[in-house]
Amino acid sequence: MEQAQGLLSLGVRLTDDHHVLTREDGTATWPGWLTRNFREFMRRHRLPQVRFHDLRHSHATHLLKAGVHPKIAQERPGHSGVSITLDTYSHVLPGMQDDAVAKVDAAIQAALNKPKTK
Repeated sequence: MEQAQGLLSLGVRLTDDHHVLTREDGTATWPGWLTRNFREFMRRHRLPQVRFHDLRHSHATHLLKAGVHPKIAQERPGHSGVSITLDTYSHVLPGMQDDAVAKVDAAIQAALNKPKTK
């Protein structure tokens, strides 16, 4: 936000063509900068050596495990379609079939137990 305001004061309005990660002056960073600095951060804090990109996978996995709608879980990491998200991460939801059966069963039971009206 601060960067956008600074650029706006210079007469530069941010668009979709601007970089996500830039230096303070808005110029592009070296593509490996974030990866290198993330790796150094993890090493310095004696954390497991995972790739920065792995955080994206972890985020999508945790969203689905928490019951977040797959469309939202697709949009957060920027997958082009929900099918990619479900094909990639559905293995983390082994109870999906059981849950679906339980919901259908509950709906049928509710319909059978519903009082008849005239």
